[in-house]
Amino acid sequence: MRSDRAERIKERAYAIWLAEGRVHGKHQDHWHRAEREIAAEETGGATARRPSRPRATKAASETAAAAPKRPAARRGTAKKS
Repeated sequence: MRSDRAERIKERAYAIWLAEGRVHGKHQDHWHRAEREIAAEETGGATARRPSRPRATKAASETAAAAPKRPAARRGTAKKS
């Protein structure tokens, strides 16, 4: 019989699979991710998670929007000597 923790991991892995579009062949990735997430919940989030890409903050996006725009470089327009 499965423990409560294993059942929670199974359900979380299934939810991850659904959220990713039901892509087959990634069941181990989903299971390991679910294990990490459950462990983090059990320890209050102190468990190390796989680093995610940094998200842009509102201030960073406002700074980028206020920055002057440079014209895009064009390919193949440089003069050849």
